[in-house]
Amino acid sequence: MSTFMLKSKPLDFTPVSNIFIEKYIPKARGEFIKVYLLMLKYNFTGEIGVNASILATTLNLLESDIINALNYWNEEGIIKLIPIDRMGNFEIEFIDLSEDKCVGKNQFNLLEELSDETNNGMLKDIEKLLGRPLSPSEFATYIGWKKDFDFSSELILLLIEFCASKGKTNHRYIEKVALAWNEMNIKTIYDAQNYIRKTEDKWGTYREILKFLGIRNTEIMKPQEDMLEKWTTTYNFSLDIIKKACDICFQRLNRADFKYIDGILASWNKDNLRTLKQIEEKEASFKNSSSKKNFNNQKANSYEKPKLRFNNFKGRDYDYDDLEKKLLGWDNDD
Repeated sequence: MSTFMLKSKPLDFTPVSNIFIEKYIPKARGEFIKVYLLMLKYNFTGEIGVNASILATTLNLLESDIINALNYWNEEGIIKLIPIDRMGNFEIEFIDLSEDKCVGKNQFNLLEELSDETNNGMLKDIEKLLGRPLSPSEFATYIGWKKDFDFSSELILLLIEFCASKGKTNHRYIEKVALAWNEMNIKTIYDAQNYIRKTEDKWGTYREILKFLGIRNTEIMKPQEDMLEKWTTTYNFSLDIIKKACDICFQRLNRADFKYIDGILASWNKDNLRTLKQIEEKEASFKNSSSKKNFNNQKANSYEKPKLRFNNFKGRDYDYDDLEKKLLGWDNDD
């Protein structure tokens, strides 16, 4: 059972940021919003902490739903989930959403910028790509990228089209992609297209592996994505070798298990096995050694036990009729 310690600020009401309402509520799952609001209420009413069981009971959810919700908001960057120990206990800090981190290096007058036909046209195109009207804070964010990141209107549209093609129209997600592109120094359409091509190739491989495992939903968890990245990039295994590891997992467990597959591939990487032939030779060697071991065990179990030492001599032969006569005194008949 997880316990979450709060940095409390006692109040008789729970203030909810308009930024949270505008940016995060439209795309977040209902149970995630319920968890955030309840945790926010505890944070502002002087509670020292609350455990996952109480939260789950109050909201009629599972404890796993509570953990998933808090991990979601942690990834969204509006709370900080800090482990306290190895027992699943955390400290939670709520982030001040009034600070716009994507806009601010270069201050500008939003009304003046909106009067610019280039900006106005870009924002209308963004609304078409996202299929919804933009909020004033989104106007400021996208225009701010032109000034802060030196992104062109065309690059911004390509970025948002890329996100929308993946079904990711959440404003926060799009911001994360923009920050990542800026950090990777993607500043031109050519740079962006090269990055998108590499990303699509990577996810094409991921989708192929997931399909082989019988997983149709590509919305996998971060630890699973990290394992896929390790198999394909760190270990640099081909798709055929990864599928071979998946086959072995199915044969032994009759189900898909990421950790088990990861263990197989880690062993192959450690032994520097890079081809299917090398792997098959190792598997054959393993089976032979296992068969020999089983044979030796059976041989040992079937070994004939030695006779007791009292049986190692020839027994005497007796005439029981003669003995009986002697005992009864019949052998002295006259």
